[in-house]
Amino acid sequence: MSIISWIILGLLAGAIAKFLLPGRDPGGLIGTTLIGVAGAFIGGWISSRWLDRPISKDFYDTATWVSAIGGALVLLIVYRVFFGDSRSRR
Repeated sequence: MSIISWIILGLLAGAIAKFLLPGRDPGGLIGTTLIGVAGAFIGGWISSRWLDRPISKDFYDTATWVSAIGGALVLLIVYRVFFGDSRSRR
């Protein structure tokens, strides 16, 4: 897959992660989508590096989607742990 398709996959993974973890995020929509893009890259890298699952050239590969969504979920949880209460203090 090209970088453009990873960015599109990341945007969709960020939206799915936001759907699975509802609530207020400190970064809003832009922050969540950027976390989704970063999660797609990190999830794909972890999947290919340590889980011995090569990244497919097909955009509709299930393992690619699961790793991208999983990476976005992990990053969203970490982001909420470190910056989750920044809005409530104002």
